[in-house]
Amino acid sequence: MIRLRFAPSPNGRLHLGHAYSALVSADFADRLGGELALRIEDIDPVRSRPELISAIEADLAWLEIGFSGPVRHQSRHLSAYRDAVETLGARGLAYPCFCSRAAVISAAGPEPARDPDGSPLYPGTCRSLASAERQSRLAAGGAHGWRLDMGRALGVAPGPHRFRCLDTACIETSHPADPARWGDALIARRDVPTSYHLSVVVDDAVQAISHVVRGADLLAATDLHILLQALLGLDSPAYHHHPLILDADGMKLAKSRGSESLGDLREQGITPTEIRRRLGFG
Repeated sequence: MIRLRFAPSPNGRLHLGHAYSALVSADFADRLGGELALRIEDIDPVRSRPELISAIEADLAWLEIGFSGPVRHQSRHLSAYRDAVETLGARGLAYPCFCSRAAVISAAGPEPARDPDGSPLYPGTCRSLASAERQSRLAAGGAHGWRLDMGRALGVAPGPHRFRCLDTACIETSHPADPARWGDALIARRDVPTSYHLSVVVDDAVQAISHVVRGADLLAATDLHILLQALLGLDSPAYHHHPLILDADGMKLAKSRGSESLGDLREQGITPTEIRRRLGFG
């Protein structure tokens, strides 16, 4: 069964970049003879708001993009992500991390090695904690996230790691993956029992996603996702990473940068047909 998904986060209004990704996903689903599911990635307890979810649904309906099956809201499935973390922890493949972001940056030093997102690689502070100290801090309710023990993970799943890559003609090729460059990646945050990386891996399996279409800025994340899928015994979808829509300054469109939203364009009288034509679907 061919199944794709569009998975926006409700921490701002959708913009042209989101519209492009949704339209590419719908186009692939149509050409592959499959269906397209909608997922709302609302694990952020502060920035995800109900009115933004409603706005996303309204924008997608306005664009006339159809979806199959029930909408999956990540905030309603935290127990599934917690179970995955506990599974990895029980196998010694993940450990609790009590470090704040500031502590990680400080411990990493002035010229740290960095992961593909540009963040300092975790220096392993909590990985080396004695078991007694770790248990004591957990029992005392110390705030903590969970990190993948990359060394142990690669010992269990040494690879070589590869993933199926789908080009614009729907032809699959094999692409090498290098999970090690993510280091001891955070798989559960201090404020929520998951992370983007863990939740999308679990969700893609639960929703039986066979093909993932997403932006080129997430290409490197696929390396980590392939490893998590191997560790959790999950099937790996085929991936297509499309080009990003850039603004006049050559920058990626982003809610945080105040990029013009689909709602703004709609208020200006722009039609869905014009949006599709502007993005190359007319």
